[in-house]
Amino acid sequence: MTEATGPQRDAEAVSTFVERFAAQLVEAGMQRMPARVFAALLASDTGTLTSAELGGQLRISPAAVSGAVRYLAQQHMVSREREPGSRRERYRVHSDQWYEALTSREAVLKRWQYALREGVDSLGGETPAGRRLAETLAFFEFVDGEIAQMMERWRAHRERVFGDG
Repeated sequence: MTEATGPQRDAEAVSTFVERFAAQLVEAGMQRMPARVFAALLASDTGTLTSAELGGQLRISPAAVSGAVRYLAQQHMVSREREPGSRRERYRVHSDQWYEALTSREAVLKRWQYALREGVDSLGGETPAGRRLAETLAFFEFVDGEIAQMMERWRAHRERVFGDG
């Protein structure tokens, strides 16, 4: 089912939500075009849209859609799917996109921790710079552990609330 065959929706209300939520994502550090594409996908009933649908809804070029989707896919926030019997791709936002985005950050945190550990060893833990790096390392180790525990709690909570874990 496409957006066109689903229940009637107020296109203006959808557009207003997309732009407002995208603005919040931009304020939090996301690039503008990926934020708009992500918000549009999130607001779609099916959770999927084609490049043409995104371009038409957001009034952006196919190149802008492509760049935004590439960024969002790298961040594990959307996936690409081939339409059966077609070369057209649909872009999908999953219900667990926040989980995926956060857990993909785990690998980044591990790399930062490794680099910081090397920095502490190189600079010496007793130097002012080494101490600053050690504190930063301790922070990222703490955050890493908290995210893992939080994700476990989220999975249990999601199962209780939605029953479709």
